[in-house]
Amino acid sequence: MNETLQNLKDRGFLSQCTDIETLSEKMDKGAITFYEGCDPTGSSLHIGHMVPYFAFKHLCEAGHRGIALIGGGTARIGDPSGKTEMRKIISYEQIDANFESIKKQLDGFLHFDGKNIITVNNKDWLSELNYIDFLREIGSCFSVNKMLTFEAYKQRLEKGLSFIEFNYQLLQAFDYLNLHTKYGATLQIGGDDQWGNITAGVDLIRRKLGGTAELNAEHEAFGLTFPLIMTADGKKMGKTEKGAIFLDTNITSPYEFFQYWRNCADADVVRFFKLFTFLSLNEIDSICSGNINEAKERLAYEVTAVIHGKDEAEKALSGAKAAFGGDGDKSQMPTTELPRSMLENGIGVIDLFDAAKIGGSKSDIRRLIQQGGAYVNSSAVTDVKTVLTIKDADDSGEFILRAGKKKFVRVVICER
Repeated sequence: MNETLQNLKDRGFLSQCTDIETLSEKMDKGAITFYEGCDPTGSSLHIGHMVPYFAFKHLCEAGHRGIALIGGGTARIGDPSGKTEMRKIISYEQIDANFESIKKQLDGFLHFDGKNIITVNNKDWLSELNYIDFLREIGSCFSVNKMLTFEAYKQRLEKGLSFIEFNYQLLQAFDYLNLHTKYGATLQIGGDDQWGNITAGVDLIRRKLGGTAELNAEHEAFGLTFPLIMTADGKKMGKTEKGAIFLDTNITSPYEFFQYWRNCADADVVRFFKLFTFLSLNEIDSICSGNINEAKERLAYEVTAVIHGKDEAEKALSGAKAAFGGDGDKSQMPTTELPRSMLENGIGVIDLFDAAKIGGSKSDIRRLIQQGGAYVNSSAVTDVKTVLTIKDADDSGEFILRAGKKKFVRVVICER
């Protein structure tokens, strides 16, 4: 197998390929052009979106040319793959704003250079399509019977599939045809949920540009998908009780991002190192053969550094050490400010946790205290009627509140 494909396989990326042997031979002969697409249906990517983009970077580092397609056109419809109901229709203005936001995030990760790593917007060609011409030239190449065999459509037929969504596969296949014609793209990569759409594109290229042995060889096209990552406890990758772990620091802070990886299950550590870092497999084996908590801390640092930069990773690490070990820099912990007036006459512990937005609702906080999971400055609080004042602050005049084993917040008292 081609060295780069073997590396992807060894790291746990490979799931399905339309023709792995021929693709491997083609990559052995020289660099190829490939693409990965996403739709800007939100303002930020989350970590669950990132598996194909880590594979994207591995391919580029091996000398291949990558195209990051951001679907400003297809987002106007919405991909039914993996969805139990129709996506909400988004305004064109919001899609355009989301496009710019996601483009900036991908640029920070992939580093577009305008030559070997580029980005395109399928709105540039899809928005100008003539519907009748499109149906004649592209729709005629698709079998409804075959489309209905794909899992994305089979699942939705039971609950209802709109006609607008039914068109999505044609548009994604047309994207592949267009990128193949204009840029020479011969490989589309994506998650397993995209298998039907990707193979439809491979088939469309063959139907429109192939037909003879010579033309088929000239217009070879491949599809390669990666597994949809689940955690050891069966949850979708990047999901917490608060929601997804986003790349946008205004939604998920670098500290929260760091803590997600630091708190992953022991069984996930090796796999996450392979998928979400660029450390060598030998180095990963070495790290994971030692203390598991040290390995988790290293994992959290490496992934945070890749996504947010080393400075933010250092700050998050320092904040985590302050929260869990007593050293480090408290200023890097999640912090909230409360006015001195709230504490001068005393504040109930439930109200303090509620004001600091830690522990959930007041009922949740009450149960947390009763179950022994609430801490103030490292001391357990077991009485729900406990009242705290400024005198109970630490030597810095602050409070460190903890809910359970992993949730911390630093409370700074301000003069207002």
